[in-house]
Amino acid sequence: MFLEPQSKISREHTAGSIEVVCGCMFSGKTEELIRRLRRASIARQKVEIFKPAIDVRYDEEDVVSHNKTVIRSTPVQFASDIILLCGDSDVVGVDEAQFFDDQIVDVCRKLANNGKRVIVAGLDMDSNGNPFGPMPQLLAIAEFVTKLHAICTISGSLASFSYRLTDSEKTVELGEQDIYQARNRKYFYEGLDEKKENAET
Repeated sequence: MFLEPQSKISREHTAGSIEVVCGCMFSGKTEELIRRLRRASIARQKVEIFKPAIDVRYDEEDVVSHNKTVIRSTPVQFASDIILLCGDSDVVGVDEAQFFDDQIVDVCRKLANNGKRVIVAGLDMDSNGNPFGPMPQLLAIAEFVTKLHAICTISGSLASFSYRLTDSEKTVELGEQDIYQARNRKYFYEGLDEKKENAET
């Protein structure tokens, strides 16, 4: 069970930390990120939120969950921009971290080493079931990891995989329920095998 860190000691003695919220599509990662950031705001901590500029599915600037929960954010082109823009914030949130390059790992480490609480949300696997971008490194250096699950659209059981309905081979393809389904292991790999068979015929 994840317990959100609480600290009342002075800023110069505050130990920073990294939290990673991961899982497949439709598992509630962004919803959980927003929840933690809002609680930090209620606690009167200074909060800054960032997302990759490439993610314009719901809004060009705000972070928006699938359930339409919205929080103000700053879109950035490069992970290094986060350090320049986070100022004297106490808490830094990063959504869709898998879309950043590996520089995001050093950025999060530097922020945490400077005493900031860093909360990162992202897909842990791509639509081929492989580790996605910098997420494995972020998971390795985090103090706290939360893996969320969606509901399999075929079986109704817990889902950990994001199945792409199209035949696109792009690693990054923005989309929602028109392109992706949450599936459990059985139906995810059955779907991949079916795609492979169709491609060979």
